Amino acid sequence: AGTLLGLWLTSMAAYVLASRDFRYRYQVSFFFYFTSIFGGGLVPWYIFNTKYLRFHNSIIALILPILINVTYLLILKSYMMGIPEALYESAKLDGAGDMRIYWNIALPLSKAGLATVGLFIALNYWNDWYNAMLFLDEGRRDMYPLQYFLNNILTKAQAMNAAAARSGIPASDVPSEPMKLAMTVVATGPIILLYPFLQKYFVKGVTIGAVKG
Repeated sequence: AGTLLGLWLTSMAAYVLASRDFRYRYQVSFFFYFTSIFGGGLVPWYIFNTKYLRFHNSIIALILPILINVTYLLILKSYMMGIPEALYESAKLDGAGDMRIYWNIALPLSKAGLATVGLFIALNYWNDWYNAMLFLDEGRRDMYPLQYFLNNILTKAQAMNAAAARSGIPASDVPSEPMKLAMTVVATGPIILLYPFLQKYFVKGVTIGAVKG
């Protein structure tokens, strides 16, 4: 859900910022870029999310905080700026509005950029455990993402290893290293399976914006 919603919102924002008809596209782009450099800090961000937005023990807390990434937005904006303006002008002459141009022209011609950004967003959600640690209580294990669940297992295994060392039990009897290797396979396996399907878009999409801003 977070990947699809994030990709949809990112592509819509990128289309607007890449549109030459939008008068304030540079100012708004700078506003997005400015937020990626400066932040209010962890404590104000946590208080705002829990006290005012009521994200505590909510599934929204696992989706909304990392929904939009400014870097991916600027990458997709650079990609859409490479689409010939004549295509947009001809569509407007035929009576197409912005939503139709976005859906029928911008998105189909941005498959490489969308596939790359979508993969990055999916990786962010797949690897996210920090938001679960901040916003979910111990009693909401049913909402734990996989990475946070595996992190808890690893933390407990390390605690067992430390306790065993203090008790004089040989470290080889505590399965800490095999557990780490098993967790690595579980955590990376599904993502590795995605790469063959996106490989033809990935190289082209990831180099967009590497030369020009």
